[in-house]
Amino acid sequence: MPFLSEAERRALLDLARRTVVEAVTSGCLPQKIPVDGLFAERRDVFVTLHVRGRLRGCIGVTSADEPLGDSVVRCAVSAASQDPRFPPVRTDEIGDLQIEISLLSTAAPIRPGEIQIGRHGLIVARGRQRGLLLPQVAVEHHLSIEQFLQETCRKAQLPLDAWRDTNVELLGFTCEVFSDEAHAAGV
Repeated sequence: MPFLSEAERRALLDLARRTVVEAVTSGCLPQKIPVDGLFAERRDVFVTLHVRGRLRGCIGVTSADEPLGDSVVRCAVSAASQDPRFPPVRTDEIGDLQIEISLLSTAAPIRPGEIQIGRHGLIVARGRQRGLLLPQVAVEHHLSIEQFLQETCRKAQLPLDAWRDTNVELLGFTCEVFSDEAHAAGV
């Protein structure tokens, strides 16, 4: 997976921030979504929101069936207002908002012994049940490989040891992760 330039990262983060600010303050989406270059690519992406260091929302797409610009807008507004784990982001939180974007590589079958904490994200799937955890989740929560597998199963609403079942698909992926950390720190 090619790495983005600093300007490309900044452009994606700026689009996500503008989307969240407009959605929270006026209930609108950006009038103009870039459609050229990187924004036209079809990439799996997650947008994660933190307020004062605490998770505030995280939504992604793993079907890459629309241009990246549209996906970033959809994920940003959904993370701010539709993550079922959290109430919608409030206007008084915008000044403390940190935005993180994770661009995913193509998922591929992975064996438990191949998983590297901090490098791989996981998808566990059986039929319509599917759970996905980004690589940074295992690091942030100090998970072992087995715990990471179990938590991904939990996300799929499967038994914690379902990853051992031959009928369960285990996929790994990597991410290019970047954030506007300096913005949240007031820099």
